Amino acid sequence: MEVQFAPELEKQLNDLAIQSGCGPAELIQDVMAGYLSEVSGTHEMLNHRYDDIKSGRVKLIPGEEVEAYFREKSDTARCSQPGS
Repeated sequence: MEVQFAPELEKQLNDLAIQSGCGPAELIQDVMAGYLSEVSGTHEMLNHRYDDIKSGRVKLIPGEEVEAYFREKSDTARCSQPGS
């Protein structure tokens, strides 16, 4: 597979390959392997979360409740700061 990069990105990749002591192709393969592993893990985690919600094992919290919780937490933190 052949991939074309913008000149700035290609320069960054070449510079990083020189710094790491490996060739650009090896660096790109390592980067892509890590990226694909991360994407796969995220996809799997989201599927499990969706299954948990769908089955009722976890309950969703309405956005308004989350917002109110963090607003209260923020107000409490501000009030407890010295000089408040």
